[in-house]
This record gives sequence, structure tokens and C-alpha cells, in this order.
Amino acid sequence: MAKGYWIVNNVVNDAETYKSYQAANAAPLAEYGARFLVRAGTQQAREGQTFPRSVVIEFASYDDAIACYESKGYAAAKALRETAAEGSLIIVEGYDS
Repeated sequence: MAKGYWIVNNVVNDAETYKSYQAANAAPLAEYGARFLVRAGTQQAREGQTFPRSVVIEFASYDDAIACYESKGYAAAKALRETAAEGSLIIVEGYDS
């Protein structure tokens, strides 16, 4: 079964509220077995639109990635993020060779 991933790019406009978002998303991410692969590390933009913060989160499956995003726990965290940052979050199925 292919893994699932959240690929997030954003601009944080309110660092304090964003910290609250990070605290609030910890439980739902843990519940769905999420693992951070990238969390705002050093980056170089080579093409396209750039964002100062990039995050990649891995889930055991694409279905788990969707279920986490649609969970009540993450909805509460997301409400905080939407007031603190702007950008994009996509859910993608991994390549299972």
C-alpha cells in the first residue's frame, strides 16, 4: 500500500498563534501515525512560487492522510492555522514501486 503525504508551503504571519496551531495538531497527527520528514529546514527555491516554510508529513497510507485532515481534532488545529498563516496544503499518494 502506498504511503500518503501532506505537502505544506506557507507564510507564517502570526508566530505565537502558529505555535498554538503546532501544539493543537500534535494529537491528531499522532493519532494517525504521522511522521515529519521536512519541518521548515533550510531550503533553496529554484523554480516557481516560493514560501518561507515548507513541511512534508508522511502517513502509512493515503487514506490515513485524508482521514487525519478530515478529523475533528485536526479541524480545531486548522482553525488556528488559518488565522496565523497562508499558503497551501496538498495530500498526495506516494509512489509504491
